[in-house]
Amino acid sequence: MIEAFQQNPLLLLFIVIALGYWIGSIRIRGSKLGVAAVLFVGLGFGALSPDLKVPEIIIFLGLSIFVYTVGLSSGPAFFDTFKKRGFKDVGFILAMLVLSGVIAIGMHKLFDFEPATTAGLFAGSSTNTPALAALLDVIQKTSSSQELTEMSQQAVVGYSLSYPMGVLGVMIGIFLMQKVLKINYVEEANELSSTYSIGEKLGSRTIQITNPQIIGKTLRDFRRMNKLTLVFGRIKRGNTMSLCHYDTIFHENDEVVIIGSKLALEKGVEALGKPASVQLSYDRSVYDVRRIFISNPKIAGETIASLNLPEKYAALITRVQRGDMDILANGETVLELGDRVLIVAKREDLKGIYAIFGNSLESLSQINLLSFGLGMALGLLLGMVTFSLPGGLDFNLGFAGGPLIVALILGQLRKTGPIVWTPAYSANLTLRQIGLTFLLAGIGIRSGRTFLETIQQGEGGYVFLAGAIITISTTLITLLIGFKLMRIPFSFLTGMVGSQPAVLDYALEQSQNKYPMIGYTMMLPILLIGKILVVQVLFALLLR
Repeated sequence: MIEAFQQNPLLLLFIVIALGYWIGSIRIRGSKLGVAAVLFVGLGFGALSPDLKVPEIIIFLGLSIFVYTVGLSSGPAFFDTFKKRGFKDVGFILAMLVLSGVIAIGMHKLFDFEPATTAGLFAGSSTNTPALAALLDVIQKTSSSQELTEMSQQAVVGYSLSYPMGVLGVMIGIFLMQKVLKINYVEEANELSSTYSIGEKLGSRTIQITNPQIIGKTLRDFRRMNKLTLVFGRIKRGNTMSLCHYDTIFHENDEVVIIGSKLALEKGVEALGKPASVQLSYDRSVYDVRRIFISNPKIAGETIASLNLPEKYAALITRVQRGDMDILANGETVLELGDRVLIVAKREDLKGIYAIFGNSLESLSQINLLSFGLGMALGLLLGMVTFSLPGGLDFNLGFAGGPLIVALILGQLRKTGPIVWTPAYSANLTLRQIGLTFLLAGIGIRSGRTFLETIQQGEGGYVFLAGAIITISTTLITLLIGFKLMRIPFSFLTGMVGSQPAVLDYALEQSQNKYPMIGYTMMLPILLIGKILVVQVLFALLLR
């Protein structure tokens, strides 16, 4: 079997992916490794023989596709969150990087490692391949030809041994700290839902208007008086049914449908009156309710308000379903390919509304290779650019940083002229999963043998132990200080410390919401650049 894998690396790759995905789906006491198990299965196969390898391009391809698709889907949330709390969090996360470097120096003194080994240990424990590349570049510039091979091998050994703990150690830190701090992810998500429109579970209620303070007031007046994130749908007055708008005046005993999160609905009932005996949502006599796919690229990237839908039809968009989450609709909500909008409209208007949105599931399965290929190319070109800093330090963003930064910008732009940069949600998710599994399987297989051989040596165990200490201690301190002192939501923090795709997947699994993705996308560009700089400074200090 090993000979077959040697002759066919693609067979090996997909066997590792399949087994890893299966093992990752097994739950133990409510937790599972998820896609991270692909990495560990890859290490196991790679340890079987030094000849078991997959082409390096597989790793770089997977890394680039993964970060690019994450950036596209998270661009708007990244810039929005950065405006709200970015600079404070950037300073905090950079301080934690320096702390990690200080702990690495402590391990260097304790175990008497070589400088290149310690620097590689830092790169591996922080799971940063571009940092290893920057380290090898510095070694090449500062070492003689005789020392070059030896120091390069030391760096790779330190990286290879500490990388698995760079993944597993962060998972252990997240698991322990969420128990110690008694984190309630559901409660935290409810608190965040009023500020961040991600991960909300939306519902609807029919309310009878009885509050004297509201009677005779317009919907516009109500919104000024109450800062509630609600959408108003149908309103029934006597036997007349219509749709709410800003100039709608509330009369006593009117029945109105409101849509929002559970908490917002409860507050809405208090502000408006009391629950009605009959739900208007079930009434289809005048208005019908449909979910319609957005497959028309002309409206992708446009806001709901820009469609001017109420001027053409008696229709109202109340929710936008993106993937598995519902987003409460408002005029500023930007529509994406693959979204499903929930529309309340008269049945005779539905044909014209379908024409506006497209409603074609087949077209959503196709990927715009022009925008995808062009965006990836721009990202890879940016990754090749070398930046020079004072002191003779040079670095580039590589296969991860370049595509990520370009994707964040393009995701925020959404489209440029006729080019729509953001693919349908389902297509983006598929590409992301493919990229992630390629990355993890490739790294595991290529590192497996080196990992096994080095662990069998006397120093190998110490390098592994040092990597575990650096990773776990840094994670615990970051989560504790970030949550208790900096008041950063724990879900955000798990994304910040989870600057590796497998750890991010674990954080998402633990929280059961999308909030770790905000911390991940907000800090990953900073972390990539920061780790590249810290590893070079660390190596220079240890050489003295």
